[in-house]
Amino acid sequence: MSASPAIGNQAAAAATEPVTGLRRLTAMRWIAISIQLAFVLAVSAGFDASIPLWPILSICAVQAVLNLPPLWRPVSALASESALAFAQILVDIFAITGIAYFAGGGTNPLISLYLPLIAVAATILPPARAAAIAAISIACYSLVSLVHAPTHVHDLEQAFRSHLIGMWMIFVCSALTIWWFVIRLNATIRTRDAALAAARETALRNERVVALGSLAAGAAHELGTPLATMAVVVGELAADPCLPPSARSDVELILAQVRECKRIITHLAARAGSSRAEAVQPVSADVWIGQLVERWCRQRPQITPEVRIQGAIPGPRIAADATLEQALLNLFNNAADASPGQVGIHAGWDAHQVRVEVLDRGRGIPPEISERLGRDLVSTRDDGAGMGVVLALSAVEQSGGTLSITDRVDGGTLARVVLPLASIGAGTAHGG
Repeated sequence: MSASPAIGNQAAAAATEPVTGLRRLTAMRWIAISIQLAFVLAVSAGFDASIPLWPILSICAVQAVLNLPPLWRPVSALASESALAFAQILVDIFAITGIAYFAGGGTNPLISLYLPLIAVAATILPPARAAAIAAISIACYSLVSLVHAPTHVHDLEQAFRSHLIGMWMIFVCSALTIWWFVIRLNATIRTRDAALAAARETALRNERVVALGSLAAGAAHELGTPLATMAVVVGELAADPCLPPSARSDVELILAQVRECKRIITHLAARAGSSRAEAVQPVSADVWIGQLVERWCRQRPQITPEVRIQGAIPGPRIAADATLEQALLNLFNNAADASPGQVGIHAGWDAHQVRVEVLDRGRGIPPEISERLGRDLVSTRDDGAGMGVVLALSAVEQSGGTLSITDRVDGGTLARVVLPLASIGAGTAHGG
């Protein structure tokens, strides 16, 4: 003129569009009022014409008062944007008609200001109301051409020259006004289309995540039987007194990993179907990060990450659900796969957000993959499926946060997760 938080933000942006459109229409109307006043005062001062100034100035004053935002803001809460814009354009049409009635009728160049109003109405109003604006403008033009107050001009030649100059001025102003309004409107439409495209992409990605989740649920159910069998067999091997000491540590590690897999499946099954409030127990951010890293180290015992915590201890209390935790675990695993010996996990927080950074010293992200990473199933590893980043991005966005993955200046990759406390916070109190 994600529903996820991302979609919620787009809906909030769309809700502000009516106010933005009315502001643009208001700005255009101020321009029109200024043109009307300047033209009438110039004609009255420069020519000996019997033009009644006070009625015209009164019309402009009423038009200006009705254009003040404090008057239409309360009305905008009761009427739609279309109805309010229709009423404002009608006021302008009647104002132009009134001015033309007292200043020359259809010969007044200000009559051309009908055209920008018709153009704006055709652009922002529904077809029926736009047609009504065009019909009313034509009727008012016809009426004021037939019926208007008599105006006497002594110098007809000079009046004709002033009429031509006025027509040129009104044309220039009308052209610039239409250009400005349409340019701004097109920019708004492009922004809205981009937001809709982003929402559509998010919805498609979420559908893919839901499909993956359904497949994962079935796979988890099927994995229960082979894991139980492996646990029995490996347990018997570990209990065998004849097992060589060199192999016992490996068998115990395998047994620990099998138990961890069973714990993960059991934990997910227990939390499935529960509401967020039921499934999540709020803890301080430092405790949550510590527990998450400890849990990951049990799954990847060969990895020793560099963990840094920046922020007041204890941190703000947060309630992070299982999908968000799994998202961070996916990022941890990606970093460990890229550079097993150099994985950094840096966490920090302030009064508004929690930040988690995962760093590695791998090969980085090729440019052809960087643009698609998280949107499509692409991977920087030859044996990777690309699901980890997609799932991580979806989980972070559903928690109201953002995920960015960039190359580090000195080599490697940095994955940064920013989570607003307004979305995951469990209160302002601190504690462990």
